[in-house]
Amino acid sequence: MSSSPSQPEMLPLHHEVQQDADALALGVDASELHGALCGYLCGGGQSSRLDWLTRLALEGDNGVAPQPDLALDRLYLASCGQLGDPSLGFELLLPDDEDPIDERAEALLAWCRGFLGGFGLAAGADPAMGADAAEALEDISRIAASSVSFDEPDTDEDSLMEVSEFIRVAAMLLYGDSHMQARARGTLH
Repeated sequence: MSSSPSQPEMLPLHHEVQQDADALALGVDASELHGALCGYLCGGGQSSRLDWLTRLALEGDNGVAPQPDLALDRLYLASCGQLGDPSLGFELLLPDDEDPIDERAEALLAWCRGFLGGFGLAAGADPAMGADAAEALEDISRIAASSVSFDEPDTDEDSLMEVSEFIRVAAMLLYGDSHMQARARGTLH
């Protein structure tokens, strides 16, 4: 019998990450935190389970690293695994679908803002990237700077799902591009 490749770890729940972030006094929303971590990883940033908050300049008031089995540790492990997943299993950490649409939309914008900050920390002001990746980063930037309003619940729900899916794919594109750029730089030496 052949064994199937292992699936990446599932993200912890939004409220679990928020509880850990609040307990460590990080001063950041769970979605924004996940966005920052993913942006950092997509920008080519290197970190470990013990130092990723420090690398994101989010040590909190007590400077304690996330402990194993806490939601923040699971968030790091799942994010690393999902971004590198060849079956494209990457997910955004957003509130549950049962939460009000305005809260989920604001969390999506916060995720994008966090992503841009983390990406900038890792990649710098003028990163080398392909045209598609540059366009994806610009699109995330436009989405992060937007505001949301809701008039038609069914249409708005569909639109939010489409934008979420677009951002998910854009993040995977940026991750793939940064790793392809890193491999190209490595072969030049």
